[in-house]
Amino acid sequence: MSNLMIQQIWKDSYEEFLNSGQFLSDVQQKASRAIVHCKSGTLGTNASQCTECGHTEFHNNSCRNRNCPNCQAVLKEVWVDKRREEVIDAPYFHVVFTLPHELNPLIYCNQKLLYGLLHRCCAETLLELSSDKKYLGATPGIIQVLHTWNQELDYHVHMHCIISGGGLTKAHKLRKSAGKFFIPVYVLRDKFKGKYLSLLNTLYKDHKLSFSSSCERLQDPYEWKDWKDKLYKKDWCPYIKKTFNGFGNAIEYLGRYTHKIAISNSRILSVTEKEVTFSARGKKPGEPKRQITLEHTEFIRRFLMHVLPPGFQKIRYYGFLNNRMKRKNLKLIFALQGHQRFKRRFTDMSMAELLKAVWDFDISICPECGHSSMKQLGRCYAPS
Repeated sequence: MSNLMIQQIWKDSYEEFLNSGQFLSDVQQKASRAIVHCKSGTLGTNASQCTECGHTEFHNNSCRNRNCPNCQAVLKEVWVDKRREEVIDAPYFHVVFTLPHELNPLIYCNQKLLYGLLHRCCAETLLELSSDKKYLGATPGIIQVLHTWNQELDYHVHMHCIISGGGLTKAHKLRKSAGKFFIPVYVLRDKFKGKYLSLLNTLYKDHKLSFSSSCERLQDPYEWKDWKDKLYKKDWCPYIKKTFNGFGNAIEYLGRYTHKIAISNSRILSVTEKEVTFSARGKKPGEPKRQITLEHTEFIRRFLMHVLPPGFQKIRYYGFLNNRMKRKNLKLIFALQGHQRFKRRFTDMSMAELLKAVWDFDISICPECGHSSMKQLGRCYAPS
C-alpha cells in the first residue's frame, strides 16, 4: 500500500466534497491544499547528481503542514530528541482526561477557547493535587498533548498528560513518589470535573461562548442549568495508564502522541474509487482490530474536524517544565540528583545527517553506482 493513500483520497474527491456545500475554515482549506500538493512537485523539487556516473535524482519538497500525514516523522524525532535532556530520575505516568460527548457541539464552535480551557484545567488539577503533601508534596514536570479523535475519526476530545513522579518542593528539594501513581483516581476525577464545569459556567455568564444550531438551546439559562447539572452527575473518570518501564521508555512513548494526526497512511487498508477502508483497534482491550469503511467525502469531513485553530499550541508544558523557568529548574534538579541522565543526540545536525542517524539513509550514496558522490544541484519550482 502506498504511503500517499490519504493524499490520493484528497486528489480524487476533495472537489466533490467542496461541491457538497460543506463549510471549511481558512485553516481547514490550507491543510487540504497542503495535503494535495505535498511531495507532488508543485512545492518545488531538489535535484542532485552523482559526480561519478552522472545519475540525477529529483526529490519533491514536502509541505510541512502539521496536519499532513506525510510530514510528521522528522518533526517527531527532533521534538523527542529535545525532550531527552529534560527527563529526570523518577517514575513517569500517563494520565488521560476525556470530556463527555455531550460537550462536543459546544466545544466545536468554541474550539480555541474550550481547548485552551481543557489544557488549563488538566494542568491545574495535576499541579494543585501534586503540591499536596498527602500525594507528592512537590511540583512535577508535565507535558500535555491535545487529541480530538477516536479510532473511527469521530470527535472525541481528550488530553494526554505525561507527568513525572518527582519534582521540586517549595524548599527547592527533590522529592519522588513510589512506583505507583500518587493521586487517587476519584480525587483526580472530582477535582477536574468541578474545575472545568465551574470555569465553563463563568464563560457562559460572561457571554464569551458561541452557540451553533446544534446547541443553540443552551442560550436559555434554564436549559443551560439543566444541561450543566446532568454533566455534574456523569462520571468523568480519568484513565491512568501503566507506569513506564524505565526513563528512556518515557521519551520514546512521548513520540507516539505528540506529532500524531487523526489517522496515518499506515492504517489505510484499501482505497477504491469512492470508498476508503482503514483499520481500528478493538473497542475494548484484547479485542481484535476492526475495519471501518467510509465514503471518500465522509472520510475527508471527519479528518478535517481535527484540524486545530490557527496558532493553537496542542503541546504545552507545565510544572518544572514551564517554558519560563524550565532551564533554571532542570539545572537545580540535575544538581540535586547528581547527574543528567540523557543528552540530545541530534544537536545542530543537518537534514542529511539526521536522516542518516535516525533511519540509516545516506542521501550522498548514488543508487546507481553506489559511490558516496551525490551532490546537490539546487532547487527548482513549478511555475505559479
